[in-house]
Amino acid sequence: MTDALSQRRAGRMVAEKAALAAEKYGLLAFFLVLVAIAATLSPAFRSSSNLQNVLTNAAPLGIVVLGQSMVILVRGFDLSVASVMATAAVIATEFDETTDWSVIPIAALTLALCLVVGLVNGLLVTKRRMSPFLVTLATMIVLQGARFAWTRGAPSGRVPELLKVVGTQRYAGVPIDIIFLLVLAGAVWLLLGRTTFGRRVYMVGGNPRAAELVGVNVDRVTIACYVSSAVLAGVGGLVLVGYVDGVDNWVGRGYELDSIVAAVMGGIALTGGRGSVLGGLLGALLLTMIFNIVLLLGFPVQFQFVVKGAVIILAMAAHRPGSRQA
Repeated sequence: MTDALSQRRAGRMVAEKAALAAEKYGLLAFFLVLVAIAATLSPAFRSSSNLQNVLTNAAPLGIVVLGQSMVILVRGFDLSVASVMATAAVIATEFDETTDWSVIPIAALTLALCLVVGLVNGLLVTKRRMSPFLVTLATMIVLQGARFAWTRGAPSGRVPELLKVVGTQRYAGVPIDIIFLLVLAGAVWLLLGRTTFGRRVYMVGGNPRAAELVGVNVDRVTIACYVSSAVLAGVGGLVLVGYVDGVDNWVGRGYELDSIVAAVMGGIALTGGRGSVLGGLLGALLLTMIFNIVLLLGFPVQFQFVVKGAVIILAMAAHRPGSRQA
């Protein structure tokens, strides 16, 4: 009888360790397996130029995922990020000057817009207790309408050279936008994992009522996360317009859902209070790589979405979110 109980306990311990390992390393393992399969099926995938293209394409989404992750950690999500990106892209081409100095007013206007958008989203969610879905959806529509009214449906202009350098050039063989992303990711990781504000973010997401009882200003923390999401979306829009070297009213289209999917794939819990922004970046890289693989394999456009959905399901099955670490 004693031996049977010991075996059961040992079995439970093994199962718990396996579940913990899957939670921590499941997505990374799936990512490595997918890379190996892609490299086998398509030799072009493992070329240095293609790998650099994957990293360059992943950078704008990764920047947006950083902000989206912060909002999801406090039990919300931001559907306005793609529209913020497109509006930032329109601002970037509204100046006749395309010198490096023109980036200063572009950055100032973009930052001001993002602060207002994030503040409005945060205030409506916290003070008016409105659904994050409805608030950010409405913000997205308002920005779309304002953008179309300003450009009359046909934005034009040239992208400043400095933005094109950030979006397309490399330093020591590494895309500059990836270096920029890593700097931002390090800052957000330190903010969430090593500061009082970061601990409060996880407290608010885990249990808002308990956080309020211990003196945390829940509304202020939530608003700060929405503002951060809007600012990072604006930065992502500037990086993206530098990469594509052109602008239209739909720059960043689809990033609102891709950023949520990438964050959740990376372990950010939709219920809030759990997850890592670094996992979200891995999710963004995985999504970008999926598109790259299906293009290299020559799948029809319609089938690309089928493959994308199937791989997302497999990735989620390989990784059960739950980490509280930033």
